[in-house]
Order: sequence, then structure tokens, then C-alpha cells
Amino acid sequence: MRVAVHTKLTAGAEQAYDEAHREVPAELVAAMRANGVHDWRIWRSGLDVFQVIECEDYAALLAALRDLPVNVAWQERMGQMQEVTHDYSAAGVDDGLPMVWNIKDVP
Repeated sequence: MRVAVHTKLTAGAEQAYDEAHREVPAELVAAMRANGVHDWRIWRSGLDVFQVIECEDYAALLAALRDLPVNVAWQERMGQMQEVTHDYSAAGVDDGLPMVWNIKDVP
């Protein structure tokens, strides 16, 4: 499945956010892959951050990562830079962006 997520940075956090993503903890990346992540891409436009996650089961992924110490620490770090965060709670499963259009759907 593919999920798109929108988060928002706090003003002035752009450089720190970009730099942090050059050093995502290997243990966190391994946990993502072990829990069905095939691809996770992040784009930033000013303060707006867009993520596309390709995974087996988004709800199961969030549940597996939610209390994992390396992810808790990472989310705490990211939370200090974000006005709107990625929600790892059960309610967050429904927070993905709704798809409006896909060229693959056009004959």
C-alpha cells in the first residue's frame, strides 16, 4: 500500500530537519524495513513536508514503531522541529492524504 502524509515544520527548523535526515538511525531504518516498508520518501517545500510511504500494512507499521525506543527518540527529536507531526497513534492511521488523481486511472 502507498500512504501520503503531510507534516509541517516550525519556522526556522528547515535546515536542522534536512540535516537530521542525513543521519536517520540505522536501527530505525532496519525496524522500518523489518515491518514492511518498501520505500519512504520525503519532500519539503518551505515548512511543508510531504512523505510517501510504501509498505505492507500502514496500521501495523505504526503500531510496531510507536513504542520502539529508537523511534520514540526520533519522534521526540522531530517533534521539536514540527508544528504538525506524524501521528503514530491508532488514530494516525487515518491521517494520510486522500488521493485526488492518478494518471494510472486515466485510459
